[in-house]
Amino acid sequence: MSTVLVSTAFLPAHGVPTAPAVDTGPATFTDGQALNLLLALAPWTLAAAFVLSVLLPFAVKPLLRRWGVIDIPSDRSSHSRPVLRGMGLAVAIALILTYGLSLGFGLIPVDRSLALSVLAMTAASAALGWAEDYRGVSIGVRLGMQALVGALGTAAMIVALGIPAWWWPVGVLATVAYVNIANFMDGINGISGLHGGVVGLFYAWAGAANGMPWMVCAGLALAGAFLGFLPWNLGRGTVFLGDVGSYVLGGAIAAIAIGAFLSGVYVEYLLSPLLVYLADTAVTLVLRIRRGEVWYTPHRQHVYQRLTDVGLSHVQSATVVTTATACVSLISLYGLRAAGTGSVLAGVAVVLVIVLYLVSPVLLDRARSTARSLRP
Repeated sequence: MSTVLVSTAFLPAHGVPTAPAVDTGPATFTDGQALNLLLALAPWTLAAAFVLSVLLPFAVKPLLRRWGVIDIPSDRSSHSRPVLRGMGLAVAIALILTYGLSLGFGLIPVDRSLALSVLAMTAASAALGWAEDYRGVSIGVRLGMQALVGALGTAAMIVALGIPAWWWPVGVLATVAYVNIANFMDGINGISGLHGGVVGLFYAWAGAANGMPWMVCAGLALAGAFLGFLPWNLGRGTVFLGDVGSYVLGGAIAAIAIGAFLSGVYVEYLLSPLLVYLADTAVTLVLRIRRGEVWYTPHRQHVYQRLTDVGLSHVQSATVVTTATACVSLISLYGLRAAGTGSVLAGVAVVLVIVLYLVSPVLLDRARSTARSLRP
């Protein structure tokens, strides 16, 4: 219990973090205080979720075989043979169980209503994804249920925080958008596991910097659960997350971001680790519509997919996406704390990283073509 006491030492009884004696900029805690809070909670959340996510597939995999939850290759697929999908069920259980226990055992002493809303939105997103994996759900029903999850979850947060209701449509839209973005981007081995890891860790730091244990635990549980899936998914990729995995990834991220935004966390903390996914999806969608294609049909035109088409392996492509995400997040964090010229330069650097990512398949293809032409 000593770890729990350390983790809550910075929080007064009414739940508002104690302001430090020095100016911390767009944060509540100093870096030292934030790191202390982060490290105090990590063994109970990051490590627990990781271990559960590594071990649960041993129990889930036979069930997926028995239920016949198989992913058949399609035009959008980056694999060529049937593969077990739905292993995101193990990831979802690890995430939900860890976060639920964090709440139940007192690691989240304040803002418990927010934590419950995040937990409920995460669980509901996972349930919808599992229904799609197991039986199939029409597009209309999926969108309607995603909107319902966002509507109820955001409404609960607004009531808990006592803030104006005009943010409610934003929460609904954010939930539907990011659940589908996470689903669109889950097309190669390792990409979702790495994305969940990076976003979860960055959100955990944002929560620690702002004195919000509920956000720290949510971020660490998210990171641990998705990083724990990587040993099962990398290399040969014998199992896939399926919709249950991509839905719980998008739903959890959206829920954490909505709760943090409504609580006053700077939007730079929340959007920066999502910008690469947002840019990839938005640009691909716009280009398909401009070409007169049916935008919602299966395809292989995302940047991460085109990187594999020009020669990168799944792991290499996922690493490119994750590296760009980490760079944008760290640059944004610097820009958030910088002033004047430093902030402007950080903004320019973020744009450059995203543009470089978007054109990376073209650059790589040209580089390889040049290298081939120079061979004797």
